[in-house]
Amino acid sequence: MQLNIKEIVTAFMVLFAVIDIVGNVPIVIDLRKKAGHIQSEKASIIAGVIMIVFLFIGQNILSLIGIGVNSFAVAGAFILFFIALEMILGITLYKEDESTSMTASVFPLAFPLIAGPGSLTTLLSLRAEFRLENIIVAVILNVIIIYVVLKTSSKIERLIGQNGINIIRKIFGVILLAIAVKLFAQNIKVLLA
Repeated sequence: MQLNIKEIVTAFMVLFAVIDIVGNVPIVIDLRKKAGHIQSEKASIIAGVIMIVFLFIGQNILSLIGIGVNSFAVAGAFILFFIALEMILGITLYKEDESTSMTASVFPLAFPLIAGPGSLTTLLSLRAEFRLENIIVAVILNVIIIYVVLKTSSKIERLIGQNGINIIRKIFGVILLAIAVKLFAQNIKVLLA
């Protein structure tokens, strides 16, 4: 096992930006009001398990249907690009259907809000670039932060306010946009070689 702090920090930041748990605080608060109670532990653990399981079997699923990790990483770069545009411009390109009988802790909070298409694509994209153990550490660190944010969502909203949340969201959007460009450039070279 070879832990690399730089890879862990980079993978952590990419996942943190894609999951955007701080930017999703208003959604979490709205879900809390609708459901009455959100089980922060359950939502965090389920999201973490989904991400780690997909990290292991996602590549096998891709090879089963004949898609390489580099191709998936390029596709992931496009998804990250559009997520970043949503964050920066304040637009919605993808709308979730929230009508379900399942609890808010699992759906839509754990999946697809936290462990959604963006984060799952990001995990496989990161796997093309980083060592597996570093990505797992980054996922666990994100799950811890997700848990803390879910537990303290109403305090966070009062503390930084709507404008603060919007500013944080735009900053992480720009970071995510730069990461998407880098991911695309590195993996397109492999495909074109």
